[in-house]
Amino acid sequence: MDSPAVPTVAPGAHVTLHYRLAVVVDEALREVVSTFDAQPATLTIGAGDLAPPLEQRLVGLAEGARCSFDIAAEEGFGPRKDELVQSVSAATFAANADADESYAPGDMVAFTSPEGLRFSGVVRQRDAQRVLVDFNHPLAGLPLRFDVQIVGVL
Repeated sequence: MDSPAVPTVAPGAHVTLHYRLAVVVDEALREVVSTFDAQPATLTIGAGDLAPPLEQRLVGLAEGARCSFDIAAEEGFGPRKDELVQSVSAATFAANADADESYAPGDMVAFTSPEGLRFSGVVRQRDAQRVLVDFNHPLAGLPLRFDVQIVGVL
């Protein structure tokens, strides 16, 4: 009697998994997020629940697989772009940022564009006249380590 085939991850599959995402800084791993000590995550491949380079690593893995992937900065969240660090007037910042006068360097701030689009940046510097905001993804320019354990595939 043949044993049933082990399900594998494919586009459109519902996957339950444990995962850990870490960045490599000064040759050391710094964990960004992990489900290994908590409930596993469930996602649909291709629905945008994970960044495409991370989802691509899952395709073809069998239920029960445990793997680690090193992902170059350019492939992960891309390189940092100097043009995405913008200086805006304090008045423009106040008019477009979520209301909170206490933003300080290092704080994530959400903005609404005149078209109603939402986007986020990190405050880098702030004084009475100007605010320097970094709109790069926080993981841009950093190599990644992606560890996964596939719990189930539907």
